[in-house]
Amino acid sequence: MTDPTRPAADRPVPTSVPTVGADAAAGDQPDPDADVPSGGHAPSPALTDLARAHGVATEYWDWRGSHVRVAAETVRAVLTALDVPVVTGEDVEAALAAHGERAWRRMLPPVVVTRRSWTPWVPVHIGHDEPVRAWIVLEGGGRCELRQQENWVAPRVVDGAQVGEATFEVPADLPLGWHVLHARSGGRDDQCDLVVTPDRLELPTALAGEGRAWGFMTQLYQVRSQRSWGTGDLADLTDLAVWSGADLGADFVLVNPLHAAEPVGVMEPSPYLPTTRRFVNPLYIRVEDVPEVAYMPPSQRQTLEWQAEDARAANTSAELDRDGAWAAKKSALETLYRLPRSIARARAFDVYCSEQGQGLVDFATWCALAEEHGLPWGAWPSGLLDPGSDAVEAERRRLVDRVDFYAWTQWIADEQLGAAHRAALASGMRLGVVHDLAVGVHPEGADAWALGSALARGVTVGAPPDAFNQQGQDWSQPPWRPDQLAEAGYAPYRDMLRGVLRHAGGVRVDHVLGLFRLWWVPQGQGPSAGTYVRYDHEALVGILALEAHRAGAFVIGEDLGVVEPWVRDYLRERGVFGTSILWFEKDQDGAPLPPEAWRELCLATVTTHDLPPTAGYLAGVHIDVREKLGLLTRDVDEERRLDEADRQQVITMLGERGLLRAGATDREIVEALHRLLTWTPARLVGVALPDAVGDRRAINQPGTDEEYPNWRLPLADGAGEPVLLEALVRSRQARALARAVSRG
Repeated sequence: MTDPTRPAADRPVPTSVPTVGADAAAGDQPDPDADVPSGGHAPSPALTDLARAHGVATEYWDWRGSHVRVAAETVRAVLTALDVPVVTGEDVEAALAAHGERAWRRMLPPVVVTRRSWTPWVPVHIGHDEPVRAWIVLEGGGRCELRQQENWVAPRVVDGAQVGEATFEVPADLPLGWHVLHARSGGRDDQCDLVVTPDRLELPTALAGEGRAWGFMTQLYQVRSQRSWGTGDLADLTDLAVWSGADLGADFVLVNPLHAAEPVGVMEPSPYLPTTRRFVNPLYIRVEDVPEVAYMPPSQRQTLEWQAEDARAANTSAELDRDGAWAAKKSALETLYRLPRSIARARAFDVYCSEQGQGLVDFATWCALAEEHGLPWGAWPSGLLDPGSDAVEAERRRLVDRVDFYAWTQWIADEQLGAAHRAALASGMRLGVVHDLAVGVHPEGADAWALGSALARGVTVGAPPDAFNQQGQDWSQPPWRPDQLAEAGYAPYRDMLRGVLRHAGGVRVDHVLGLFRLWWVPQGQGPSAGTYVRYDHEALVGILALEAHRAGAFVIGEDLGVVEPWVRDYLRERGVFGTSILWFEKDQDGAPLPPEAWRELCLATVTTHDLPPTAGYLAGVHIDVREKLGLLTRDVDEERRLDEADRQQVITMLGERGLLRAGATDREIVEALHRLLTWTPARLVGVALPDAVGDRRAINQPGTDEEYPNWRLPLADGAGEPVLLEALVRSRQARALARAVSRG
């Protein structure tokens, strides 16, 4: 199928199926001396071959550099989640044979993803010696005939018939975009998507040339103002962006994932466990900014003002109440929804619904059904478990007003989000709003209902043990199925990206390593009992680059944790920024990495949302919390000793470079740490907003749920007193920190 004499960069055959033998390519050769997790036994050679054929790792290196072999029980559970039968040895042998014939049973691959400069060869399976034609219909119109290559591949007998393989070359320099590849032979026709992606995602014009950009990083719900309804909203985002852009010279504001949460019941506090990643949480709507408010009858306007006054009473609470805030907003929005719209406004809503298509219909339907039947949706009547069923269609018609209401709230949120991004750019920001893309979705959310087989069942996404989470993590999210994503032509992934990039100067991809491999944990097992599953990173990163290019946005990959060395090189090659956290940047001897040795293509920060703000980290708050919650596997005194030594090395470096005087205050140390970032070649510098007010509390403690108030803490000062946006913009501490990163 591929001519090995052609240049390597010119002969890939990217058919977007799970990478076969990916672990072997990364050096994961069987090691009979490797450890097997307690209570398990090693997979047989046949099971190992089957696992590798489906991109399932049978061994890996842990965070300490130890080679671990995966228990057969884990391998079987993961293959079962991929619908591969593995109950008996005969099942395994039959599944191996079926996998080998899978490509030969179809005329074209499920999808072809390539780069603009590549000339991939695509296999077309036809009756032996039958003539065949292949051509491309371009996204923007036009047709491109493909040339068949002289490439002999021996025919195979499949299901009693002799099947041959013809090879066609896709030409280089096709337009970027989503095209359709067609083939015709012997009265048979087939087609698949052909996705042409950029070789490299070039920097946006605002970042071209020398220099860097800086901006605040914030959890938007934390940023409350006097006019908020208990949580930060899109009007607060606008004000934060305009203030930091116009007054402080910031170029961007990076926010937490704004993905939608549950519309009923208890709202999941974690923005990284959304019900969908395609649509926005209407909790972030500023009710008073909906244009129809201006036309409310006086009695309704008075009621709205009373509702707002009651909701604003929560703006100084020590812990956020999302459920109370959403209940108040939902009631007010229902009143606004029923008001007449102007001709132009009605037309704009119709256009939005048309653009979003069936995805919006499904999401709004799920919201209406959740109201009617409660959550989890797995307990709904059986006819409602399939979004394409007649029963769901009947309910959609019966609940048409509620479906329309939830579609309308998405339109309102979309309008306000777009306005915030435009205001950020108008304030002088070069990049505007940068969004965050969560790694997955809630197992009982709208995507889990609507996307069906694209998500795996019986397993969850997590992370293996590492230095900061020594027991591993289970994020309870169903992972993408690599095979089903390819079968769907990556449409669910593409649509998700378009939603996130709709009003964005950039996007941060949480756990970008998940585009290469994800840690799958069989349900009922601890996170350390999982294994890696490979994804077609060429397709996933390529499509991400394509959609970001179309949106005029850049991409930041959160590439922390256990990272294969080649992954960062690959992301840099594709133009994706990395993430560099000051405390984690070490040289080969474990000493702090000199600032001039940092990466250029990265977002450089002192801290992250999975660590305490800098003042808290300097005080060892993270060790105290992890010890209290039983998350350590090493002795706590040893943890404190090592942690203090690490911090002291960095502080010593600050003094040696003249960035810090002896006897400096904590605030001066925080500023010096941020100033150090400007000595690096990093093109982006991020400042955690809690550092601007002296907060010491971590917003999230990985590996916990209710044991810690994750994602529930508002912006506060060093004493834990809530800080509103009006106080933030007057803060000398915030301005001093901004000067530290803008002046260097």
